[in-house]
Amino acid sequence: MSQIEAAPQGQAAQDPLRAALWMIGAILCFSALAVAGRAAALELDTFEMITYRSVIGLVIVLAVGAFAGTLGQITRRHMGVHVVRNIVHFGGQNLWFYAITVAPLTLVFALEFTAPLWAMLLAAVFLGEKLTAWKLGAGLLGFVGVLIVVQPGAQPLSIGMVTAALAAVFFAVNVILTKRLTRTESITCILFWLSVIQLVIGLIICLRDGHMAVPSAAMLPWLAVIGIGGMAAHFCLTAALSLAPASVVMPMDFARLPTIAVVGVVVYAEPLEWSVLLGAVLIFGANYLNIWASQRRPGRT
Repeated sequence: MSQIEAAPQGQAAQDPLRAALWMIGAILCFSALAVAGRAAALELDTFEMITYRSVIGLVIVLAVGAFAGTLGQITRRHMGVHVVRNIVHFGGQNLWFYAITVAPLTLVFALEFTAPLWAMLLAAVFLGEKLTAWKLGAGLLGFVGVLIVVQPGAQPLSIGMVTAALAAVFFAVNVILTKRLTRTESITCILFWLSVIQLVIGLIICLRDGHMAVPSAAMLPWLAVIGIGGMAAHFCLTAALSLAPASVVMPMDFARLPTIAVVGVVVYAEPLEWSVLLGAVLIFGANYLNIWASQRRPGRT
């Protein structure tokens, strides 16, 4: 569930070593989240996982907000955007959690890295951001990478491929809506409504048949990893971006792919598909080209 954005201009890096340490934390958290999601799927469906995750997230947001004195920043402005954003985010999370239970982890993570490219295209449409020749080239390169990963015609199109690819699109839309909210809303406000709205959506869906699975005691640690690990991963990523520009952080984030590939081979005996790794390299290159193009001096295309 990667959402990488360039750090604000003027806040570029002065401490890449500390940024690298934060990224190690993010990589470990994202990898643990994938393993925990697969374990939790033995008892819970994806809607139930997200609902319990939202409960844990809400507790964390309220506790941290109370400690930091930022709960007063929670407002009901732009509730329409909050609702739409969280419906999209809820859908993306469920697609991602489902994908990791039916597809090799390496494939899911490779397709997830297309989210920044989708965000680039959507930002041009909905936020009026300039779409340069370099960015178009990055999008084309990323598309080639996706074709190599999916191999249309060479292998049957699986539900795991479809859900992983759709999750990336949903995450990209979420990035666009989050950008809009950050213009006026605080992080505490955004995370509060994220937890509350997704909790409500999850409860409505889970209780539609009058039944919601209660996790066993053995499942509680995995749910804790899902709830705490998810928020910790994005906190680590944000901290890294505050210490180094995206052009430095992004190659570090790509280390998630070989890390999860090792997890897939060692823990789940998944085959290591070189086509997936090759396609992922091209997707990474496209993302890096997009960031590099975004940091070029105005007027240069």
